[in-house]
Amino acid sequence: MPIYEFRCLKCNDCFEFLLRNPEEQIELRCPKCKSEDFERVMSVSCHTVGEGGSPGQSARAKTRNCPSGSCTTYDIPGHSR
Repeated sequence: MPIYEFRCLKCNDCFEFLLRNPEEQIELRCPKCKSEDFERVMSVSCHTVGEGGSPGQSARAKTRNCPSGSCTTYDIPGHSR
């Protein structure tokens, strides 16, 4: 069940909506001003990957220059394939 986030274009309030059934017809309104004029926004997320491990173990990023600009590779602790 995905949670979608929206920003009201009238009052600038942000709100979430939990979609339980993608087939369901729903009418969305801003909970603050009841406007139907809003846009979907990108959700902020925070993930921890892996099982066990030592405390303080976290993902590491390496950034380097590539012909198209810069490239970043992430080393995420946990099982690998």
